Amino acid sequence: MAKDKKKAPKRNAAETLKLKNKDYLEQLRVLHVELVKLQEWVKAKGIKVCIVFEGRDGAGKGGTIKAITERVSPRVFRVVALTAPSDREKSQMYVQRYLPYLPAAGEVVIFDRSWYNRAGVERVMGFCTKAQVANFLRTTPLVERAIVDSGVILLKYWLEVSEEEQTRRLQERIKDGRKIWKLTPMDLKSYSRWYDYSRARDDMFKATDTDHAPWLVANSNDKRRARLNIINDLLSRIPYKEVAREEVVLPKRQKPGGYRDPDYPHRRVPEKF
Repeated sequence: MAKDKKKAPKRNAAETLKLKNKDYLEQLRVLHVELVKLQEWVKAKGIKVCIVFEGRDGAGKGGTIKAITERVSPRVFRVVALTAPSDREKSQMYVQRYLPYLPAAGEVVIFDRSWYNRAGVERVMGFCTKAQVANFLRTTPLVERAIVDSGVILLKYWLEVSEEEQTRRLQERIKDGRKIWKLTPMDLKSYSRWYDYSRARDDMFKATDTDHAPWLVANSNDKRRARLNIINDLLSRIPYKEVAREEVVLPKRQKPGGYRDPDYPHRRVPEKF
């Protein structure tokens, strides 16, 4: 991978032209319709899909996942965001805690960070040894081969954000009461170690970017474009067709049959808006 530069990479004409929210929402609506078609096909054919999202803090993983899942069923599209491992989990084979969350037939599982924590935050913050990192990088392609051979469609997305844009987003979180919860002491420590993360990312790509489970890198400096591009990409990588459905017609409602609304003192929500 190319070395990091202090300046953000030059943007092409499409990137420099800000995507208006109206245009973004129109494009997103079209993609949401396709995601629903994909969902129904996955259910009908018993397909298993696993999508991994990785990237630095502030790269836009959460927003992208929300854009993917906001119009589909949570029973089909399941999001997995694991907390720090327990003492018991620390004693297990490293990948063991992730395996139970892999998709069964008719499911799409999205990992908001994944087993690649070992290649990233655990390595950079010293939560594991160099030998453990080396073992992870050596064995992960074999594990992912087993996952793919079991019939899982495995997609791995890395969201790439520039130093300047990450700084802007994290500063925005500090000022926004809706986003301040996203900043943890660990995030602040991680922020100061940009190039340690760059080295970790480069080693991760070199060892785990394989033909059977390649890394798909998305420029996420523009959040709206990144979301649209990623959704469009994942739709292109999962063969699906629209499932035929009977035309939906609302049935007639029953007659009241003497029913009257009760004179009951409901505790109503104040209408302040």
